[in-house]
Amino acid sequence: MVEKTKITLSNKEQELVANTDWILTKYSIIQKVYSLFGELLVPMQQLIAYEKAVLPPEVNSNYPKISKGENYKGLPYVMLDYPRCFEKENILAVRTFFWWGNFFSINLQLSGKHKVAAMPALLHNFSMLRESGYAICVSADPWQHHFDDDNYVSFKNYTAANFRELLDSKDFIKIAKSIPVQQWSEVPLFLEQSFKEMIVLLRS
Repeated sequence: MVEKTKITLSNKEQELVANTDWILTKYSIIQKVYSLFGELLVPMQQLIAYEKAVLPPEVNSNYPKISKGENYKGLPYVMLDYPRCFEKENILAVRTFFWWGNFFSINLQLSGKHKVAAMPALLHNFSMLRESGYAICVSADPWQHHFDDDNYVSFKNYTAANFRELLDSKDFIKIAKSIPVQQWSEVPLFLEQSFKEMIVLLRS
């Protein structure tokens, strides 16, 4: 007869499994992130309406999407995609991301014809990107959101010539900036301002 392994809890796990307060607090926080993203959509949509000519028709036709999950590197997350166009070869999306215990971030992802169209504005705005705290994705995987050195590198580490080389060599471009969750009160203004900066980068 095979002896079954005894599954035990650590003292901390035993304390948490008997405590409902922390999980209810977690649900409350996630709901507040949803509400924050919902409120953020108002100025986002106003800006997109004002800048409608900036975005291709296939991007303008897609509604915002807020979704959540429990396991980005083991931790819960919430994300807002707006504007969003995730075609196989041609992607144009701004993703706002909350990662439990870490940060809020916002990134602009471009590939295919959308990357080609945005390259002149990206190159023209290199100094702004460098001075405004942006980082650029150096990973081959466009679906990672952490800011470790193997995924994002600060624009301060690049020259304009280096940036052009990277734009030419990668199938996609993804730029992002983040703010720690500890700065919750500053998050709405940070995300709204960053969104405006990203939409400027889509102007031809």
